[in-house]
Amino acid sequence: MESISPLYSTPTAAKQRYSPPWADLSIIGIAGSSGSGKTSVAMEIVKSLNLPWVVILVMDSFYKSLTPEQHAVAHRNEYDFDCPDSLDFDVLVQSLKDLKQGKKANIPVYSFAHHQRQPQTTTLYSPRVLILEGILALHDPRVLELLDVKIFVEADMDVCLGRRILRDVRERGRDIEGIIKQWFTFVKPSFTKFVEPQRGISDIIIPRGIENTTAIDMVVHHIQGKLDEKSEKHSEDLRKLGQIALELELSSNVVVMAQTLQFVGINTILQNPETEHVDFVFYFDRLASMLIEKALDMTIYVPVDIETPQNTSFRGLHPSGTVSAVAVLRGGSCLETALKRTIPDCITGRMLIQTNARKEEPELHYLKLPNGIEEHATVMLLDPQISSGGAALMAVRVLIDHGVEQHRIVFVTCAAGKIGLKRLSTVYPELKVIVGRIEEEREPRWMERRYFGC
Repeated sequence: MESISPLYSTPTAAKQRYSPPWADLSIIGIAGSSGSGKTSVAMEIVKSLNLPWVVILVMDSFYKSLTPEQHAVAHRNEYDFDCPDSLDFDVLVQSLKDLKQGKKANIPVYSFAHHQRQPQTTTLYSPRVLILEGILALHDPRVLELLDVKIFVEADMDVCLGRRILRDVRERGRDIEGIIKQWFTFVKPSFTKFVEPQRGISDIIIPRGIENTTAIDMVVHHIQGKLDEKSEKHSEDLRKLGQIALELELSSNVVVMAQTLQFVGINTILQNPETEHVDFVFYFDRLASMLIEKALDMTIYVPVDIETPQNTSFRGLHPSGTVSAVAVLRGGSCLETALKRTIPDCITGRMLIQTNARKEEPELHYLKLPNGIEEHATVMLLDPQISSGGAALMAVRVLIDHGVEQHRIVFVTCAAGKIGLKRLSTVYPELKVIVGRIEEEREPRWMERRYFGC
């Protein structure tokens, strides 16, 4: 499948669009009879790839909730869970489309004990490889259009029945008599009518399931090759964006702190390698507080009248809504002490973005955002240094994908290279950036090491 370019330019080339690696998601569909070993094959692929952004999406999550009448039929083991009508393909297709476009998807949680969807959902975001596993994974034409690889796992039907009995007794609390009744009434006929025809449209057939190591290795090597291609393209497009940014002026939304005597004096202490660790932490926290205070000037305030203790009216200002912050780990956590001193009750989140030293590509490893962040009036992104701007681009994109409007984001950083800043403001022109000083290009990250002492 052709890779999607992370960069889209307008005819004037004045504005660029950044698309992270997971916006070009690879989806692997694995179908086969109940008990054929689909789950084991999927888990072996994940284990062999050994990457944090490979996930398995089980189609069982998309079963439709049953009516009271259907619920009673299901408890008598007389409801057909193996036909296409039992699955909500509309929700599945929309979830896959969202993930394919780099958006987050809310995956239903289904209770087999109650045959109902639960009120809560599971948020899925930023996988680079998604393995869709289910007996009808290759059934719906809309799903087939989204798949990069189609796999069919086959096994002897007697073996499948034995595995199904073990699973349903152990994991779903069912009795053997009901399992066998359901097998011959629904599962086996549905296999002939709906499941087996998928074999003919699959790209790869894996007999004997997990025992077929040759077929699994072939799938793993194919996925690894695709991931390497996408990583190279992503890194190359980031370099192209840097070249475009060279010719542009720094955005007016980038605010460099006034280089007052006090501010330069603090930076002098921080830059001095002879500064003791305890002094470095003290002065870094002072500088960070000044940056965050400046960032608060960028939030939206609304007028408010208050009654003072002297019984006079004062025309003041209140933030128009919640102010929250997200630290880009691990460096962003250096700014959290100053954040709490400035805004004691500030709601915080975290994301871990690390740059792959070999590929020079930012990688998202962890994400925990505050609930309702899309409704917050201002969201600060905290990172002490911006070098190439790749991690910063990714961090802002994560917030936008979670519903935070660009103009509500304020990026707070102690030091940044000019090219990195230009990259950031070219892609996100409405983003506000508070930066302590402009540093040399490609300056190594050193502030968090000095701050934490390691």
